[in-house]
Amino acid sequence: MRDLRLLGPACAAWAFAWIAVVAPDLGLDPAGVSAILWGAGAVLLVVLVLLVARSTRAGRPRHPGSRRVHASSLIATLLVVTACAALASTSATIGHGMRETSPLAESASSRSTVDVVIEVTSPPRQMRAGVWADATPLMRVDGTLVAVDGSAVAGVPVTVGLSASDRVEWGSRIAFAARAQPLPAVEPNAFRLVSPGEVALASPSPAWLGWATGLRERFAEAATSLGGDGGALVPGLAIGDTSAVGTDLDTAMKTSSLSHLTAVSGANCAIVTAAAFALAALCGLGRGARIVVSLVALAGFVVLVTPQPSVIRAAAMAVVILIGMALARGSGGVSALSLAVVVLLTVNPWLARDYGFALSAAATAGLLLLAGPLARRLADVMPTPLAVVLAVPIAAQLACQPVLVLLDPSIALYGVPANLLAAPAAPVGTIVGMIGCLVLPVLPSVGYALMQVAWLPATWIALIAHGASGLPGARLPWPADAWGAVLLVAATAATLWLALSRSAGGPTRRIVAALAILLIAVPVGITVGPGLVARAQHPVDWDVANCDVGQGDAVLVRSEGATALIDTGPDPAALDRCLALLGVEAIDLLVLTHWDADHVGGSSAVVGTVGAVIHGPLDAERSARVLEPLRDAGAETIQVAAGRSGSLGDARWRVLWPPAKAQPGNDASVVLQLDGVLGRAIFLGDLGEEAQARMAASARLGRVDLVKVAHHGSADQSERLYETLQATVGVIGVGADNGYGHPTDRLLDLLARVGTVPVRSDRTGTSLLTAEEGGGYRLWVEHDSGDVAPRP
Repeated sequence: MRDLRLLGPACAAWAFAWIAVVAPDLGLDPAGVSAILWGAGAVLLVVLVLLVARSTRAGRPRHPGSRRVHASSLIATLLVVTACAALASTSATIGHGMRETSPLAESASSRSTVDVVIEVTSPPRQMRAGVWADATPLMRVDGTLVAVDGSAVAGVPVTVGLSASDRVEWGSRIAFAARAQPLPAVEPNAFRLVSPGEVALASPSPAWLGWATGLRERFAEAATSLGGDGGALVPGLAIGDTSAVGTDLDTAMKTSSLSHLTAVSGANCAIVTAAAFALAALCGLGRGARIVVSLVALAGFVVLVTPQPSVIRAAAMAVVILIGMALARGSGGVSALSLAVVVLLTVNPWLARDYGFALSAAATAGLLLLAGPLARRLADVMPTPLAVVLAVPIAAQLACQPVLVLLDPSIALYGVPANLLAAPAAPVGTIVGMIGCLVLPVLPSVGYALMQVAWLPATWIALIAHGASGLPGARLPWPADAWGAVLLVAATAATLWLALSRSAGGPTRRIVAALAILLIAVPVGITVGPGLVARAQHPVDWDVANCDVGQGDAVLVRSEGATALIDTGPDPAALDRCLALLGVEAIDLLVLTHWDADHVGGSSAVVGTVGAVIHGPLDAERSARVLEPLRDAGAETIQVAAGRSGSLGDARWRVLWPPAKAQPGNDASVVLQLDGVLGRAIFLGDLGEEAQARMAASARLGRVDLVKVAHHGSADQSERLYETLQATVGVIGVGADNGYGHPTDRLLDLLARVGTVPVRSDRTGTSLLTAEEGGGYRLWVEHDSGDVAPRP
C-alpha cells in the first residue's frame, strides 16, 4: 500500500503558491493570503494541543480506532497541509515585496537608464533564429540582480537579450547600462532589461560551474560533425542540450510525443546516482560514503545539464531518497516526490506556473500511481512483460496530457506507439552519449567513438518522430485553455475507472461509459467538425489571408510552408475560427504592430503555437498582458525598429518603421515589407498621415503588389504614400457597421484613383489571395459581395 499522506500537503503547496504568485495581477494582496493560512494553522494547532491534552488527562491510551484518535489524526493532517500551503504562499509574498522595493522599480517608472550588475543564473539561450537574417543572433540571458548604480541590492530575477558576440557564461557577473521594464507578477523574472549598452565582465564564472560550460560546448561542437538528425539529438539525449535541434525535427518530436526524451529528468538522475552508488560499492566503500559519492555525482550532473525545472525536481527527489537511505528509512516514491515538490515550491514558488516543472511532476506521479494498476489490468489479456512495457508510456501520457493541452490544444494519437518503438533506443543513446561527453576531453578518439555509437539510437528516434508525425491524423484537435484541460481530466478519470474497475456491469458502469464517450466525442466534434467542413470549401494554395475578425486586423501570410500572422484582431474566438477555417496550426512569426485591443486582443488564440514574436515599443501593462502568455508557452519575443530584417520560408521581410526609441502608440506601429512569391507587400499597421509621411521619407519605397491599408481605412492617410505604392490590392480589416465610418470615402476614393482594388473584410468575410505567375492575384471570398475583383 502506497503512503499517500504527503500528497495532500504537496497539492496544497502547489495550489497556494500559484494563487500567491498571481494574486497581484488579480488585484489581491498575497500577504493577506499568507496571513489567512497562518491564522488557520494557528487555530488547528490550538485544537490539536487541546485534543492531545484532553487525551493525556484521561489517563489511559486510546484505541487507534477511537473517535478521538481519528479526530487528532485528521487535525494533524490538516495542520501539515495548511503549514505547507502557508510556507509556499509566504515565500511568494516575500518575493513580491522584493520586486516592489527594488531600485529597478523606480528606474522603470521614471524610464531612466541605470548601470546594473547581474549574476547569470542559467546558460544563455539563443532566441529563435529562423526568422532573423543579416544580424548577429540574440541570446536570452536570465540572471539575478546584484548591484544598481554601484550599490549592492537585494537579488531579484531579471532577463535581458544580448548579442551572441557577448561571451556570457553561466555563473559569471556582467555589467552594463540598461532601462528596466517591469513584468507581470506571474513572470518568473521581475524585470526585463532593455536597450543594454556595452557588456563588461565583472567577474568570471566560478570554477565549480565553469568546467561544465567548456564541456558542453565541446560536446555540442563534436556532435555537429556526426551529421543528420541523429547528430542534433545526441546532445539532447545525453545532457538535454537541444540547441542543434532544427524546427522540423522539434515539431516532429512534439507531434509524436517524443520531446521528453531530450528533457533531462528522473531517469537521467537515476542512472547517474545508481552508477555512482555501484562504483562506490565496487571500491569497497560503506553505505555513508556511497551516498556521499552519489550526492556529489548528482550535483555534478545537475551542473553539467543546467538546473532546468525538470532537473531540479528530479534531483530534489533523488536527494530525498538518498537521505532516506542514509537514515536507514525507506522513502517511497510518492513521498519523495511530494516532499521534493513542497521544498522546491517553498524555495521558488514561481515554479508552480512552470510547464516544465508541471510536466516533470505529472509524469513521475503517473508512473508511480498509474503504471502498476495499468500493468496488472493489461496482464489479464497479454503477457506480463509486454503489459509492463505498455503501461509505462500510457501512464506517463495520461498524466501529462492535461498539462500538454494548455500548451498545444491537441492530443498526439501516435504518442504511445512512438514511445514504445523509441523505448529500447533511448537509454542507449542517453548512457553512451553521456559517457562520451565525459570522456571526450580526456580521450577525444574514444569519446567521439562513443558519440558515434549514440548516433545510431538517436537517428532511430528521429526516424520514428518524423514517421509518426507524418501519419494522417497525428494530432487530434482538442478545446484549448483551462476548460479543455478540465474536460480531458474528466474524460481520463472516467476511462481509467472503466479500465481498472473489476465490476462486470451494472448501471453505474453504463453511466460512466456513456459519460466517457460524451466527454471525448463532444469536444472533438466541436473542435474538428466546423474546420473540416469549411476547409473543403476554399483553395489550399493561398498566399495571403485577410481574416474576418470584426473591427480589427489579422492577416496571415504563407511562404514555403512557413506562416506569419500580422496582428490578432480583437477577439480570440474570431481568430480561432479563421485559423480553423484555414487549417493553420502553427505560427512561425507573429507580428504585433502595436498594443491596441483591435490588434492584439485575440492573442490568446495563438498561445502555444507561436515560434517568434516581433513587436514595437513596449507599453507597460498593456504589452505585458499580451506577451507574458506567449513567452510562457515558449515563444521568443523581441522589440524591433526600422532596419531589422529576416526570412519567412523563401520570402524576406524588413521592418520599415518605427524608428529607435519611439514612444508606443498608433504612430509607432511596426510596418513590415515582405518580398516573396506573393510579390511585394507592405503592412501599415495603424500609422496616421504624418507618421506615414515620415516613414516614406526615411525608407526607399516603390510600387508594391499588396498593401494592408492603415487604420482600417480611416481618413488619416497620406495620399503621396499610396500614390508611391500603387498597390494592386488593398487589404482592409474592418467590421460591418463599425460606427467609425471605416473605410472612409476619402480612403476609397484615394485607392480608386491610384488603381488599388480594396478587399474589405466587412463585405467579403475572410478572403484569400493567391499570387498568379503572370502577376496579380486570384481571389476567394467567404461571402461574395459581388464588388471585389482584383485586377490581373
